[in-house]
Amino acid sequence: MGIESLHTDLAHRRARALAGGPTAALENLRAQGRLNARERVEQLLDTGTFTELGLLATAPDRHAPADGKITGLGEIDGRTTAVASNDFTVLGASSSPVNNRKMRRLKDVAGKVGAPIVFLGESAGGRMPDTMGATSIAGGSDRLQYQRIRRSPWVSAVLGSCYGSSAWYASISDFTVMRKGATLGVASARLISVATGQSVDSEDLGGWRVHTEVSGLADVAVDTDEQAIAMVKQFLSYLPSNSEEAPPLVDARDDEGEAGRAARLLDVLPESLNKSYDMHAVLECIVDSDSLFPLKRSYGKSVITTLARIDGQSVGIVASNPMSVAGAITAEACSKVISFLVLCDSYNIPLVFLADQPGFLIGLNGERKGITGRVMNWMHALTLCTVPIVAIVARKSYGAAVGNMGLSGIADHTCAWTTAELSFMNPDFGARVLLGEKASDPEAVDAKAAELARETTAYDAAASFAIDDVIDPRETRAYLRNVLRLRRSSPIGEHLMAGWPTSY
Repeated sequence: MGIESLHTDLAHRRARALAGGPTAALENLRAQGRLNARERVEQLLDTGTFTELGLLATAPDRHAPADGKITGLGEIDGRTTAVASNDFTVLGASSSPVNNRKMRRLKDVAGKVGAPIVFLGESAGGRMPDTMGATSIAGGSDRLQYQRIRRSPWVSAVLGSCYGSSAWYASISDFTVMRKGATLGVASARLISVATGQSVDSEDLGGWRVHTEVSGLADVAVDTDEQAIAMVKQFLSYLPSNSEEAPPLVDARDDEGEAGRAARLLDVLPESLNKSYDMHAVLECIVDSDSLFPLKRSYGKSVITTLARIDGQSVGIVASNPMSVAGAITAEACSKVISFLVLCDSYNIPLVFLADQPGFLIGLNGERKGITGRVMNWMHALTLCTVPIVAIVARKSYGAAVGNMGLSGIADHTCAWTTAELSFMNPDFGARVLLGEKASDPEAVDAKAAELARETTAYDAAASFAIDDVIDPRETRAYLRNVLRLRRSSPIGEHLMAGWPTSY
């Protein structure tokens, strides 16, 4: 074969690989308003920056362009990023020895250059019949395939049916976004129906509501592929490329000025300490304009975990949410906070706690979910954090959860709003517990509650130096800006939780 023929053959092979799966399958995606695997890569990366690894890889004796998994490196906003995009039109993007080698190569290269990895997931699971038999199932050579040591961020977008490897990567990623209509699970509803004889609905098995509200595996759900990819890019903008770098420092946005923010904060907070309020609205008055990026907002809703920026600096905020069970900390909230602490500490993001909580949500449901173990895991994770921690008490902080929300010698900087109350429990509730049968007497309850309410104010805490300062709520942004600036000179932590499991 001559030189020209060789060049022609190469061009033909490349074109066939770039074309993807059958035309009918690609047209079906387009008719559903969905992107194909290569369009997703183009949407994710800066134009013209993609360098593919394994374009001509293919399954033996099969027409399998790129063997169903597109892998390579490019840039997002000028920063190097690795990407694996599963092509469901090619044998269901099923896992095989060839594309497993591609994934291993991608992770190896990303690790060497210190780049995040984005998994654009959609997969039918293991490739049958290739994976049948003892040799295939037991002879894998990559024992580190699912090891998670957070040297660089991993991010997943669940964009279709995700079973097998795409489900595993989504479950161990630092951030997972689901497109509504996509599913995530160990096995498909069809396989489960065959195995159990029961009819199972895919959405009930592993749809977006299940994973954003019940399992907590997904951080957010969106309507389209484009929105999912935009969320991936936005999440990465808060994080460094790897654990040995500080998060990006950007120009701060303040659309209304300090005075406007302060006035709006007082409008949000009710006069009565017993009334609920929207903590998200409070946080919007404290952080840079339009910088809140909540994670797992629909899961463990009594505590908010959100990335944000203060003076252009990335921060992670753990805040009580009085709009959900009065801010009482649930078992789900514990798991949510733990994963957030691991994320922030692994990638050098300072932590801010804003407490307005009555303690842990007690009762049968919590105990059956092992809330005591989750509480202790939260405390253990806090003691391993080496990023700066700032703790603020807004209105109340009771019981052992005072420590979980950063006080009790945990945080590096502590203060309380003038409205704050700190104690073992709510004085009125404590009075009823102590009075027992006499709790039916309102006067006795009021007297005992008044007795228990002594020395519970922010000023009492400051007087004993349990906190550093008392501040007007309107001073919160300035306070945080100042203490966070003090810590910028040593931005890299010790990453003691780099190997902590992503899922509880």
